[in-house]
Amino acid sequence: MKILVTGGAGLIGHNVVAKLETQGHEVSCLDIMTNYGIINTEELQYLISERRKKFSVPIQNVDIQNEVSIDNLINRLRPEVIIHLASFPRQKVVNANPQWGSRVMSEGLLNLLESSNKYGVKRFVYASSSMVYGDFENEVKEDAVCNPIGQYGIMKLAGEWLVKDYARKSDMEYTIIRPSAVYGPLDVEDRVVSKFMLTAMRGGTLQVNGEHETLDFTYVDDAANGFVSAATKPTAANKTYNITKSHAVSLLDAANMIVEMVGKGEVNVREKDADFPSRGALNIDAAREDLKFDPVVDVEEGFRQYYEWFSNSLYWSPKTIQQPEV
Repeated sequence: MKILVTGGAGLIGHNVVAKLETQGHEVSCLDIMTNYGIINTEELQYLISERRKKFSVPIQNVDIQNEVSIDNLINRLRPEVIIHLASFPRQKVVNANPQWGSRVMSEGLLNLLESSNKYGVKRFVYASSSMVYGDFENEVKEDAVCNPIGQYGIMKLAGEWLVKDYARKSDMEYTIIRPSAVYGPLDVEDRVVSKFMLTAMRGGTLQVNGEHETLDFTYVDDAANGFVSAATKPTAANKTYNITKSHAVSLLDAANMIVEMVGKGEVNVREKDADFPSRGALNIDAAREDLKFDPVVDVEEGFRQYYEWFSNSLYWSPKTIQQPEV
């Protein structure tokens, strides 16, 4: 199968590309390898270099904001399936530059959908987010009412509607994926698990925003398996899936677990961040049934694997000796 992965050099994306290659698909990888204005350039170069080692296809450096370039690329590649992971990665980044975020998440998506419709893409897999639900407790299902809080969640939900509308007007199938709190080796520092891990390794103070706030932490390899199944299984046509571990862990428990694992650091609890919804565990029964999705890495094992990766990283290991900035 001919499959194009946008954001294919990202955290989830590079694992998806590698898995699809292993399965024998004809894969193309699109990524402009941006730092979103906040990621350290040296760190990003290191991560891209390491991610690149996991797959063999070249990276198509084409900006999804460029309508003509995207049209030319899809015309040339003629993919049967597009897995659309290219996006601003989280709420903090969108808040820092909402106009840029909108151009990527909305206009870029429209460019891809227009060309998908024009050149006969058979299935469009859209990476949404658990943030579309807004505040939710455990066992939320895909048919729950969505009340996103913040621009990131709003744009992700609007993207879902756009994808469905283009599918309605054509023969293209869609599959929408809602992941949650994905973490693991080769992630950037500026995410909650990465911050906790590196702060503890440096003997610093882990800042927990909300004593009772929880997240459905999902190991990256499990998340990538969900995307691959969504792209390749006939049963996934025109459906929406939660792709998570389906196990809520409090931020406080996560921080304490990491401090105990590392053997250094301390934890400080602050007020909840008003820009982020309160979240629980997502129900993944539909993904288990249709996709045979079976996340196997629990939080403790995932954190341990991530900690071992940090400890053995030629880039990060020397940086954990430094004291955190005050």
